[in-house]
Amino acid sequence: MADCIKIVVGFDQREAIAYHTFSQSVLEKSSLPVLFLPLSMNTLKGYKETHNDKSNDFVYSRFLTPYLHNFEGWAIFADGDMVCQSDIKELWDLRDETKALQVVMHDYKTKFNQKYLGNTNENYPRKNWSSLILWNCSHPKHKVLTPDFISSQTGKYLHRFSWLDDEDIGELPIDWNWLAIEYPNNPKAKIIHYTLGTPCFKDYRNTDMSGMWLEVQKKVNEGIDK
Repeated sequence: MADCIKIVVGFDQREAIAYHTFSQSVLEKSSLPVLFLPLSMNTLKGYKETHNDKSNDFVYSRFLTPYLHNFEGWAIFADGDMVCQSDIKELWDLRDETKALQVVMHDYKTKFNQKYLGNTNENYPRKNWSSLILWNCSHPKHKVLTPDFISSQTGKYLHRFSWLDDEDIGELPIDWNWLAIEYPNNPKAKIIHYTLGTPCFKDYRNTDMSGMWLEVQKKVNEGIDK
């Protein structure tokens, strides 16, 4: 479909409502058709998850995005624990054909050593860069990103985009991946990322910027009790 924005979204059954809430937030503001592809493990028939250090089901499968698009065109990958407050076309319009991918280049150390469901929250280089990726799927260097290759690589290698040179990585404005709680309150952020815990979890229901997520989540449930 011409002029269609393709979005691959991380999906984990333990927080399924996060996927639906993020999708709702995108749909209600998008000025172009959007095609969502949830990274649900049971649908990724060609991929076998071999890693034992994952905090959710899409820690590594996100790197399948170019493969899932036959190494053609562009796509957005987004963690499911986000809410979009702007027209996603604004992000789509930032595509730079000279880059293999584009990310928000976070430079921070976490304030908390634990996050949702008791997962360890470690500091490491390029932390959270891979949580929102504008992928140039047709870039030739992505050809290595096959299911077998991804299964055999470490998190360090993949999340630091080690198959690329630094000049292949383009920078996005920080408002497109604003880290709730880790960063100061920013009601005008274009995408809010609840990296420590989605407000669907009771421990994060009343944390900084959780109200934006909860407002969208209400719209997902509208009509259920009517």
